[in-house]
Amino acid sequence: MASFDEDIVREYFELNGFFARQLRKHSVHSRKKATEETVDLLVHNPSAPSEAPEPNFQLFSSDMVAIRQAIVVVHSWQKTRVTPAILKSPARLLEFLKKGVLSQTDVLFEVEEGLLEDVEAYRKVLVLPGLPTAEPQRSECLELFKAQGVDGVIAFSTILEDLLRHVEVNHSYHKSELLQLVRVLKVYDMVQAPQMRLF
Repeated sequence: MASFDEDIVREYFELNGFFARQLRKHSVHSRKKATEETVDLLVHNPSAPSEAPEPNFQLFSSDMVAIRQAIVVVHSWQKTRVTPAILKSPARLLEFLKKGVLSQTDVLFEVEEGLLEDVEAYRKVLVLPGLPTAEPQRSECLELFKAQGVDGVIAFSTILEDLLRHVEVNHSYHKSELLQLVRVLKVYDMVQAPQMRLF
């Protein structure tokens, strides 16, 4: 995965109170497709209550407080065949997720032996380019991921929306180029919340 995707996801979790570290970076080999690079993040929320309610399967920013620790796999949208037309079509997006992601979930969440003490204590969270918004495709998609052992999915649009809401125009984010760019766009009214329309 490109470092840009990693930066977006890392910033999102850090802004929501998590410590994030890169678990591994390697290539996933598929029989049918070329090698795809993936990045896994190990995230830990020290302020999550021990008796937190179960978060939704499709995760939103309000669900982050209920997650103590997770392995986060980012399915990069930049290196896939996801186009704006696919993202806007629930049926085509579901078909893409079935062929391009579901077949790889067992490989994506593999953790080297001895790397983590108790792998079962970590939620498996998958970041996706998008999820179908219309029924029945949305429900079918979520059920398919649950059946593959995934504990939660989050769409890039949710992450980007949350970053836009967190960034304040009167703060300096000199340690983060991504957040500084979002701040500049907001200062010049190039991005408006909550619609988040660019230009």
